[in-house]
Amino acid sequence: MTIIFDLDGTLLNTIDDLGYACNVALEQTGYPTHRIADYPRMVGNGINNLIRRAMPESERTEENILRVRAHFVPYYNEHNCDYTRPYEGIPELLATLKAQGHQLAVASNKYQAATEKIVEHFFPGIFDVITISFPLSTIN
Repeated sequence: MTIIFDLDGTLLNTIDDLGYACNVALEQTGYPTHRIADYPRMVGNGINNLIRRAMPESERTEENILRVRAHFVPYYNEHNCDYTRPYEGIPELLATLKAQGHQLAVASNKYQAATEKIVEHFFPGIFDVITISFPLSTIN
């Protein structure tokens, strides 16, 4: 049997690293930052949507979002495992499922390079497939 897991908020608590990366990108592009505690209400459906929600409403153009993203991605690539941690019991659960012969997969709406890096950092050799998915709400 193949079992597919979501990554952020399911296997890993990634909110702090996402928040710090977003704040760095916002600051570098001249936008106000947020408390890390405010980021849980901003995440969901990918990085562009996180950035969109974190920006001032009057500035939420596609061009501005991409400009902030250009700062977000390099910072996040370097710092996406600083504060991220597996939820309690997840490593043991995955090891048990793997030992029982299940194929394990991760489907994340995080970009592929970050997904692969984070999964291999926290769960080396556990997952058979690592892929990105796009929620229907983000496909035009």
